[in-house]
Amino acid sequence: MLVVMKSGATDQEIGRVIEAIEAAGLKAHSMPGANRTAIGITGNTGAIDSSPFSDLPGVAECVRVTKPYKLVGRELKPERTVIRIGDAEIGGDEFAIIAGVCAVESREQTFLTAAVVSEMGCKFFRGGAFKPRTSPYAFQGLGEEGLKILSDVRDQYDLKIVTEATDEPALDLVERYADVIQIGTRNMQNFSLLKRAGQARKPVLLKRGMAATIEEFLLAAEYIMSEGNYQVILCERGVRTFANHTRFTLDLSLVPAIKRISHLPIIIDPSHSTGKREKVIPLSRAGAAVGADGLLVDIHPYPERALCDGPQALLFDQFKDMVAQVRSIAAIVSGEEKKITKQTK
Repeated sequence: MLVVMKSGATDQEIGRVIEAIEAAGLKAHSMPGANRTAIGITGNTGAIDSSPFSDLPGVAECVRVTKPYKLVGRELKPERTVIRIGDAEIGGDEFAIIAGVCAVESREQTFLTAAVVSEMGCKFFRGGAFKPRTSPYAFQGLGEEGLKILSDVRDQYDLKIVTEATDEPALDLVERYADVIQIGTRNMQNFSLLKRAGQARKPVLLKRGMAATIEEFLLAAEYIMSEGNYQVILCERGVRTFANHTRFTLDLSLVPAIKRISHLPIIIDPSHSTGKREKVIPLSRAGAAVGADGLLVDIHPYPERALCDGPQALLFDQFKDMVAQVRSIAAIVSGEEKKITKQTK
């Protein structure tokens, strides 16, 4: 259920509704919007009686939610969510480019890459300190040592750090060192990890599982938000299909589908989806064209020596070309979206 407040509802009136919800043994999730505040209710096992809330001062109406997810949908929050971290944002007017190394291998490799990311005016740096690998014999990451290198990158270049947590102990460390906690595709339905991420007070970048439906993807985000963390960024990173010309199939149709039913920002990962360098730039352009809020991309100073996913990493010159191209496309798409918004008002 959603409790929709009147446009002029005061903080005191909103607080009173939250108190009434919690007094009933339920959880209240306040979502301020441009014109009014909606309060989502979770924790119920059956239908909720709206009468204790509908007559409270400042309440406009109580709305029953028919979808399995309550907090990620536009019923609760019609306006798009923008994730802000200092001077950087995801989901706003600026196309977010989260670039860096697939895995932190050394201080030299990471700092060489960070210098290029900073030079191109990007505000986010990605790097894996914990790497879930298909083979137990593959490089698993440097762990906390890698997180310390990433922290030094932030200090040196003023970049926001995005890195993956593979389990709850790793998430404790990532929360301490990083700016954005990434939950990878293999953990999209690791529900205990999702709940722990929901208790963190840092944004969470959630990757779609390699065989997940859109409903399963959104319900994974719901797990995080139901714990009180509403700063969730969705990421399409490719799904398994019959295709053998690419590692996974990047589902670009997911972007407009998500934007229609959810207020959360969504980005794409053209690197891990394709696994092949020559496909990364074309699909980055395509992602910007379909309206993605940004992308997550791998680059490397010497990919032939990479310990993890070298064939998908862009060379520095390729990355610079890609940044210029996707920014141009994103600017056109953003301008068209603003025109449509004005026409529909």
